[in-house]
Amino acid sequence: MIEIKVPELAESITEGTIAQWLKQVGEHINQGEYIAELETDKVNIEIVAEHSGVIKEFKREPGDTVEVGEVIAVIDESGSAVGETKTEAVQEEPKKEAVPAAKAEVEASTPSSTDRPLASPAARKLAREKGIDLSTVSTGDPLGRVRKQDVESHGTKAQATQSASAPSAPKKSPSPAAPVASDDSAKPVERVKMTRRRQTIAKRLVESQQTAAMLTTFNEVDMTAVMDVRNRRKDAFVEKNGVKLGFMSFFTKAVVGALKEFPLLNAEIQGDELLIKKYYDIGCAVSTDEGLVVPVLRDADRLSFAGIEKGIGELGKKARDNKLSIADLQGGTFTITNGGVFGSLMSTPILNAPQVGILGMHKIQWRPVALDKERFENRPMMYIALSYDHRIVDGKEAVGFLVKVKELLEDPESLLLEG
Repeated sequence: MIEIKVPELAESITEGTIAQWLKQVGEHINQGEYIAELETDKVNIEIVAEHSGVIKEFKREPGDTVEVGEVIAVIDESGSAVGETKTEAVQEEPKKEAVPAAKAEVEASTPSSTDRPLASPAARKLAREKGIDLSTVSTGDPLGRVRKQDVESHGTKAQATQSASAPSAPKKSPSPAAPVASDDSAKPVERVKMTRRRQTIAKRLVESQQTAAMLTTFNEVDMTAVMDVRNRRKDAFVEKNGVKLGFMSFFTKAVVGALKEFPLLNAEIQGDELLIKKYYDIGCAVSTDEGLVVPVLRDADRLSFAGIEKGIGELGKKARDNKLSIADLQGGTFTITNGGVFGSLMSTPILNAPQVGILGMHKIQWRPVALDKERFENRPMMYIALSYDHRIVDGKEAVGFLVKVKELLEDPESLLLEG
């Protein structure tokens, strides 16, 4: 008998939740096939069978919390799948030879009932939540892998078909004396269990506020110069680099320049010591269906504008497709979050512990700005916010950092001179 154990996940992750079993008891599994999907604090992980055999027992159920090293299933290497015997296997050989070629071709092209559709973890999770059979979902992926967007599209089409075929209900006149329920318990509600990731997000955000002396300082940036550079350079930039020139590369460059001048914002507290980091791994907050994740752009100070845009684009896509690895999420030194994409005009971002600084970007809004005592002009303005840990960063450094970011953005050519 071979025991299937929860593998080592990452240094900071010691447990997870079984999202679903991908095989059944009595089913044969080959070495390298996925047997279970495990939901952790940060990413979903598929557990691979390291031996071939027949699944004899599942020791835990979907929804159970399991720890690293815990036995969750047992495989019999010498066992036979349910309904299969050696005699039957031998007897079937001559039968296969007697099948006409045309019929054999049809049978070979028909998937067996035990075949499991190839799908991403995010697609399987969504299909499970919506009650959709993955084998009925069509996909445009060249490898035949069902993606999350395929499941969403399938669900939308199914809803539309259902609505179109449903008979219209006869109109009813309102009852003159309909009873009104006074008890709140009679009102419709829906109780939904929080995912492990959402529980972790909630726990860590509360911990961050309870353990750090968090303050926020604000400023505003005139985005005229940045928008002018983008408008003039965007076509040539795409043609040369194959990626669009966005705002994130400007902000990342500005943040790195400001961190070099104010290094305490690139540090963390370890006991009674400060760990001041001489590298710049910038976390970029990404909103997904399951909550906010912060993948890390490594060595941002060494990247060009194109390198930053490509890196952030790849991380964002991996986040939305639920393909981030543990390594993608670990070790950031400072975080940038952009609430402006959702229309936020101003907010106070919460620290991503153990980091001591986070920059919040917001919506660009045209506002009248006084150029001097006599002149006003409409300008594209953005409020920016810096939340910081006051235990090691004083107001003077925090304000100075934000002013530096503002100055670099309002003179974007200076970003090229920051060494």
